[in-house]
Amino acid sequence: MDFRFTEDQLSIQSIARDFAQKRIVPVAAELDAKGEFPLENIREMGKLGLMGIEVPEAYGGAGMDSIAYVLAMIEIAAADAATATVMSVNNSLFCNGILKHGNEEQKQKYVRAIATGEAIGAYALTEPQSGSDASAMHTRATKNANGDWVINGKKSWITSGPVARYIVLFAISTPGIGAKGVSAFIVDTQLPGFHAGKTEPKLGIRASATCEIEFTDYVLPKENLLGDEGKGFSIAMGVLDAGRIGIASQAVGIARAAYEATLQWSRDRKAFGQPIGTFQMTQSKIADMKCKLDAATLLTLRAAWTKGETEKHGGRFGTEAAVAKLTASEAAMWISHQAVQIHGGMGYSKEMPLERYFRDAKITEIYEGTSEIQRMVIARAETGLR
Repeated sequence: MDFRFTEDQLSIQSIARDFAQKRIVPVAAELDAKGEFPLENIREMGKLGLMGIEVPEAYGGAGMDSIAYVLAMIEIAAADAATATVMSVNNSLFCNGILKHGNEEQKQKYVRAIATGEAIGAYALTEPQSGSDASAMHTRATKNANGDWVINGKKSWITSGPVARYIVLFAISTPGIGAKGVSAFIVDTQLPGFHAGKTEPKLGIRASATCEIEFTDYVLPKENLLGDEGKGFSIAMGVLDAGRIGIASQAVGIARAAYEATLQWSRDRKAFGQPIGTFQMTQSKIADMKCKLDAATLLTLRAAWTKGETEKHGGRFGTEAAVAKLTASEAAMWISHQAVQIHGGMGYSKEMPLERYFRDAKITEIYEGTSEIQRMVIARAETGLR
């Protein structure tokens, strides 16, 4: 097995690392404290190709593979998980979904706008009464006399909702037949009938803007249907498989940042006349942190590699994506927890980023499929039972 990365993969990793250290790290704590969206940095990341890493150059992207995306995501997330959240939605959910299921006109108009940083995208699946049970949504899309779609309903917990120009939306187009009645659409938030609610106050990833959105007699041109009518649920689930690789990468970045800070602290912090890293209890924690971090990293890269292979030869990568997300998110939560503990009082202080890593890590166990959903996906795939 060849673990070496290509020149292109190393190049985008280096670009992401350099930008993260120079532009994101200096403002991350302040943006977190204010809950301020990093708009300027997001636009600059688009210019660098970081908002469309797997998007072909013909549509304004970097034209790279899933491994390159993982490497870049880790670097951005290690600097600020909130910025990485926006990057993940733009890459994995918005651009990926339209590239896979959109027509040429949709790709040129919508993918290009997001990949270049000209605009921000979002993904609207979750509703106030349907989270993990996505097929139980209530948002409706009905055809008018002109064949256009009229949309009514609410979506909740929409990342980038307050700032997004375009949103991939899922709604019931044929009531009464469950998941088979769901269709996907591309909506423009500047058209009448769209309303973004207040930005949600959150535990972590506070610099990413999250809100409820509402559609009231929102008229959408018929050409904004994404894919075939009635195929929305399968589109959503396929896109989430790719999204889970993005969240796994985000979790690895958070975990790595917490781990590296802990290594440095264990060398510098002295107690009883010696570095705390010489104490067996600290060494035990560091060893476990290293094992969990490496396992999460390798499983995430495996998922990215598998995704690339399925795109060439067919097949599915959902199980590998679920394994990566589950392992990486729980590793990030555990590692950041231990990092706070090893730092003691300073880990609890906002003077250091440890408490932010700890707060940010939690969301990776929740969005784009909770840990419980990932376990269900994995077990069903392994047993063949439902």
